[in-house]
Amino acid sequence: MRKGWLRAGFLRSVRGVPRRVTVRGGSMAPTLRDGDVVLAVGWLRPADGAVALVRWPQRPGQLSVKRLALRFPDDDPAGACWFAVGDASTASTDSRSLGPAVALAVVTHRLWPAPGRLPRR
Repeated sequence: MRKGWLRAGFLRSVRGVPRRVTVRGGSMAPTLRDGDVVLAVGWLRPADGAVALVRWPQRPGQLSVKRLALRFPDDDPAGACWFAVGDASTASTDSRSLGPAVALAVVTHRLWPAPGRLPRR
């Protein structure tokens, strides 16, 4: 019971307040690079082509920044309904190997090192 409460509290905190997230790894190059700091906004509705903070049911403790490529019908009990991929396909572990992802927040801006709005594809 407590585990579910912690998960619900975490999701509420991600969706309620914009969060700074540090990108790790090169899977989103050239859009984002290792060490970039981005803004993740949980109340925005995810859309195809958007960059998002995601997690996979197979790796519940890991959050990733990926591009949302395709929305599946929302019939997964874990809420996994996005095909999420890295922009650098050869350097990315994503939905191609992990299956559908849960979109937790939309990444709208890079805050550091070159502040600005992220482009959509």
